[in-house]
Amino acid sequence: MRKLLLFTAASFFFFSCSNKENNNNVDALINSKNLASIQAKRAELQSQITKLDEAIAVLDTKKEEALVSVITVKDTVFSHFLEIQGNVDTKENILIQPEVPGTLVTLNAVAGQRVMKGQILGRIDDGGGSQQLASLENQYALTKTTFERQKNLWNQKIGSEIQFLNAQTQMVSAQKGVAQAKAQLSKTVIRAPFTGVIDEVFVERGEVVGAGPTGLMRIVNLGNMFVSTAVPETYIGKLKIGTAVEVNLTSLGKTYGGKIRQIANNINPNNRTFSIEVAVPNQDNLLRPNQVAKLKIIDYSDQNAIVVPSNVIQENANNEKFVYLVSNPSGKTGTAKKVMIKVGQTATNFTEVISGLSADDLIITEGASNLSDGMKVNF
Repeated sequence: MRKLLLFTAASFFFFSCSNKENNNNVDALINSKNLASIQAKRAELQSQITKLDEAIAVLDTKKEEALVSVITVKDTVFSHFLEIQGNVDTKENILIQPEVPGTLVTLNAVAGQRVMKGQILGRIDDGGGSQQLASLENQYALTKTTFERQKNLWNQKIGSEIQFLNAQTQMVSAQKGVAQAKAQLSKTVIRAPFTGVIDEVFVERGEVVGAGPTGLMRIVNLGNMFVSTAVPETYIGKLKIGTAVEVNLTSLGKTYGGKIRQIANNINPNNRTFSIEVAVPNQDNLLRPNQVAKLKIIDYSDQNAIVVPSNVIQENANNEKFVYLVSNPSGKTGTAKKVMIKVGQTATNFTEVISGLSADDLIITEGASNLSDGMKVNF
């Protein structure tokens, strides 16, 4: 008994001295301010702590228990989205400008009116263009009659060829004059360039009008709406004509399904982007030009993916990803198993697992942060 006491005392004395010596060595190393030596010492101690933890894990047969929540992993469809902002637009949204200046003598359009393509919306004073046209038409009729008579004579071998050609030339010249006058006169008539709705009218009948920044009126067609946006050039090759797009308009609280209808062939050198257009249906007639839209464009999809909630994935000091699953489940109990995994894309708080998991694995979703490998779990 006396020998045991002496051995215990000696061991305690040796441990105390050794611990004191280590502390002194560490203090001396710190006071030396040698960064490389301090880092090396820290790595040595960390390695020793890791070995001690592993030994404790093997020798400690008493396992703690933890209450956790689990989900069963299933094969599912996984899609990754590019989220980007765009603007609602239509190519049929224009200001109607007068082709010639003058007094607006008639106005047949009011705001909110639906008009058809080619419908007359107003007229500008032609400044005597109608009378000039009538005179030219009379002149053309005379030259045409003269030509027809000269032609009959020429067919009967009466008269000279010069007379025949001269009559023909005068008739053609008069015909062109009539056509030119009609074209000029048609510019005084204001017509709807396409079917749509008169959004605003900026003039009144009797005003003198001309080309200007406001125009005569605005006409809009909401039947052919699209969303335009700029996409980073890194997505070239990932987007195609017909790619499905989810269009969310927060101002309306609505989400529409659209498709990419146009992809630009040019890269903007200033911001390294290319433009796209997404066709959006407007059955309820709520879309308006210049509305802000949030786009979700599917740039990756897997029909049989293993997907887990992103928040259950943990990371060790080596930047390796892992999760805990339940091994050997029996009823509502089992053993926590640490599984290293490789991940792919992440979307809407879910992450694709490329390797490490299989369908029907029980993944621990809540309580995983306090687990260790081999711990008993209840769920």
